[in-house]
Amino acid sequence: MNPASPAAFRKRDEASTFSKITWRLLPFLFLCYLCAYLDRINVAFAKLQMLKDLNFSDAVYGAGAGVFFVGYLLFEVPSNLLLLKVGARRWIARIMITWGIISAGMMFVTTPTSFYIMRFLLGVAEAGFIPAILFYLTYWFPSSRRSKVTALFMTGIPMSGVVGGPLSGWIMNHMGGAHGLAGWQWLFVLEGIPTAILGLIALIYLDDKVSDAKWLSASQRTFLEGALVEERSAHVLHSVKDGLLHPKVLLLSLIYFFFTMGLYGVSFWLPTLIKASGVADPLDIGLLSAIPYAAAAVTMVLVSHSSDARGERRWHLALPGIIGAVGLYFSVSYAHSTPVAMVALTIGTMGVMTTISQFWVLPPAILGGAAAAAGLAVANSVGSISGVVSPYVIGLIQTATGSTGNGVLGLAVSLIIGSALVFTVPAKLVNSRKREASKSREQVLEGGAQTRA
Repeated sequence: MNPASPAAFRKRDEASTFSKITWRLLPFLFLCYLCAYLDRINVAFAKLQMLKDLNFSDAVYGAGAGVFFVGYLLFEVPSNLLLLKVGARRWIARIMITWGIISAGMMFVTTPTSFYIMRFLLGVAEAGFIPAILFYLTYWFPSSRRSKVTALFMTGIPMSGVVGGPLSGWIMNHMGGAHGLAGWQWLFVLEGIPTAILGLIALIYLDDKVSDAKWLSASQRTFLEGALVEERSAHVLHSVKDGLLHPKVLLLSLIYFFFTMGLYGVSFWLPTLIKASGVADPLDIGLLSAIPYAAAAVTMVLVSHSSDARGERRWHLALPGIIGAVGLYFSVSYAHSTPVAMVALTIGTMGVMTTISQFWVLPPAILGGAAAAAGLAVANSVGSISGVVSPYVIGLIQTATGSTGNGVLGLAVSLIIGSALVFTVPAKLVNSRKREASKSREQVLEGGAQTRA
């Protein structure tokens, strides 16, 4: 292609536009998600001291970890529908501010009842956050670029483990006793406040729509608005009713449920599994837990790049699920060997985390407008049910048998089921190249008909 041709110029301008958008939005949204997700799972590290200090059983912990998702589930869809009325910027900020305050308030927990109440309120505060961000990204990126962008955002999950593991271990080791507070109390305070601060910054930093983005040139705004309008015309579903009740949305929600079973199993029990392999010191557990998450972050980005480059979605989602299941299986089989268990947990975490980022490319491919806002919330809500089921079931099994092995094997099976269900979604709906080819064929046929007329 001639570098001076209009087509070449358009390609360079397009690349420059999306590069600017990526650098403007992704680092900030990533940081928000990292802090927010850390607030959700830091209870897994607090557990290492909290249960003994408060005389809680593993079943109490499992119930408290899970009740978060009850509040989350009840308010997820209403939250995302409110987003349409008040705007993504304000709603994302509201979620983060209330979420950070309640997370810091976990320091006041003293009884199982107060533990359950605070976890429930934390779920209510966070409801709608992930769908809101994913919906917000559809304002700025077309589907052909969304896998990598979604993965970069979703690396906040594993990176919260990379940063949060050592940080949580250090806080509990070094802050315990300061000003009369236990280490786990300092953990909630020092990891909750930054989330609320980022929520305040979001009000100033984010823009609600492309036309508000003064950091883009006029030509870039025009190009982007045109590209997104063209893509929205190809969406299959548009109405709120479609987003809530359409069989395709319910199928995607079921798939996400099985994948998030594995996600929350890893998120809430990874420190415990590492401890069971023979590691006792909280800081050492935190440092070791960073390894699987760091590997997962790299894998998520590499797989997403391949998915966008090939325009293929289903195999890029199913294979990581299968690999994750294999990793979890071997983590149980070699649970008492720290080196082997760590390798298996790393492979399992890589697979599990990659399924989550890859899954979220599917719903926006078939949902547009209000259907996207509602459908993303429905899928995330159904997935959140696994957040209630997964930690509670493993907690009950550990209390009854003294081992988490059988529960973790159940999570591996759920990943296999989710991977199998992926192939019930028609490839032509979600594979970007097949959708573009189909659209091109329709345009050719339409053009031919007009010529004959």
